[in-house]
Amino acid sequence: MQTNPMTATSTAPQLTSALDYFRQSAGQWQSQRVTHHLAFRRAEVGESEIQVEMLEVTDPRLAEICQMYDIDPAAAAGGALVTWKSLMAWDASEEDNHEGQTVMVIVPDATDDRRGKLLRERGYAETAPVAGEYHLDEEGGMVLTTEYETMSSVERFWFPNPNLRMRTSVLKRFGGFNTATFCTEVRVGCDQSAVAAGGDREQAISALGW
Repeated sequence: MQTNPMTATSTAPQLTSALDYFRQSAGQWQSQRVTHHLAFRRAEVGESEIQVEMLEVTDPRLAEICQMYDIDPAAAAGGALVTWKSLMAWDASEEDNHEGQTVMVIVPDATDDRRGKLLRERGYAETAPVAGEYHLDEEGGMVLTTEYETMSSVERFWFPNPNLRMRTSVLKRFGGFNTATFCTEVRVGCDQSAVAAGGDREQAISALGW
């Protein structure tokens, strides 16, 4: 029987809050992705190096970002510094890469820690500060919805096992230039056989039609 690649497996870590997702994501990751440019009916492959460093709730950077959004810093559960460097197939040269970093802050809902706000000093799709809304779904994934000034995105993250993270995203731009992306992210330095035991990359890609 085939397993649904969009759901958690028996080897998946049990994550019950956004802070659990951050802790599980801590470390260095190698990401492979396919982005579909729907208006052009073309696909583009790319790769990224991602570094996630946990930040204590007492880190002053978290308080600074909370204040940017007029949120009490005491409401923050924790945060992370995320650094990335990417290269896409359509880039004109190796110098035409995409890199940056941002501090993220988790602010759980006061009555339900399975949902809340994710504050960022810099967005992925736009470089301005941005706040998204997250919730944990019934299948073991975290869903993040972000409204930018000129676009909106919906992302879903899940871990088939502790060393394999998967991510889907749909980016809707004003004017109809939409993209859909699937990412497979492997923890750097882990046992590759352990990664394969938690999920089949080819199965996941084909199930999404990509």
